[in-house]
Amino acid sequence: MCFLCGTKHAVWPGRRAFLLAAAGAAAVAVAPPLRAQVNVGPSSGLRNLVPADELEGAATQEYAKLLAQARAKGVLAPPGSPQLQRLRRIAARLIPQAAQWNERTRQWRWEVNLMDTQQINAFCMPGGKIAFYTGILQQLKLTDDEAAMIMGHEMAHALREHARARIAKSQGTGTLLSLGAQLLGLGQLGDVAASIGTQLLSLRFSRDDETDADLVGLELAARGGYNPQAAVSLWQKMARAGAGANGPSFLSTHPSGPDRIQRLQANVPKVQGLYQRARS
Repeated sequence: MCFLCGTKHAVWPGRRAFLLAAAGAAAVAVAPPLRAQVNVGPSSGLRNLVPADELEGAATQEYAKLLAQARAKGVLAPPGSPQLQRLRRIAARLIPQAAQWNERTRQWRWEVNLMDTQQINAFCMPGGKIAFYTGILQQLKLTDDEAAMIMGHEMAHALREHARARIAKSQGTGTLLSLGAQLLGLGQLGDVAASIGTQLLSLRFSRDDETDADLVGLELAARGGYNPQAAVSLWQKMARAGAGANGPSFLSTHPSGPDRIQRLQANVPKVQGLYQRARS
């Protein structure tokens, strides 16, 4: 069932304002885009063995279920929530930058929602389905620049199609995977994609995926006019949050550490010009 159709009377006014803001941001970005400044190379070719439409459809269904559960529990932020509006303003500046990394995003029906729970978490599912938890905003006391870095990072996982690649890898590698695709047809792998909707939130990305998302997210946020230095302060906050015995579960899939911070520091100068251009 189409989530937008099922809930348009309840949430469409806020979502319409958000989408119009995103369109407006795209319209005023009249200067031609500069080429990518961070070096991450091409996305994994394995992702092509899993149909994107199948996975994005599974993500849309799982996202709708998650929102329905949050609404039933009374923890889904209403369209008028200041924190939700803040997140949608950030997204409206980042989304116009997405197509440079993935042309499919021009077809995505982006959504941004907020859940009132103390869990430190945020994600972006394939197809542009974004959610934040209030815990990550409040417990880390995120500035807009730092929130943009988290959003950019999670968007980057979707733009670089890390979930598609992880699913393909889970079905086999190398010759075995290629042979299976030939014998079974891509539809079989599409069935696999559709069946793992419930796993999308707990999917564990590789260290290379995380580095990829860090750098692409850094550039996305800089292009949107958010200070790239905030990526460093964000992960410093993450490191402090994870210093105790019961660190946030977010860090189990996004581990913080000096290598991560140093890599971001080394790449901040590469996108500084993009940030300054966006702010001028």
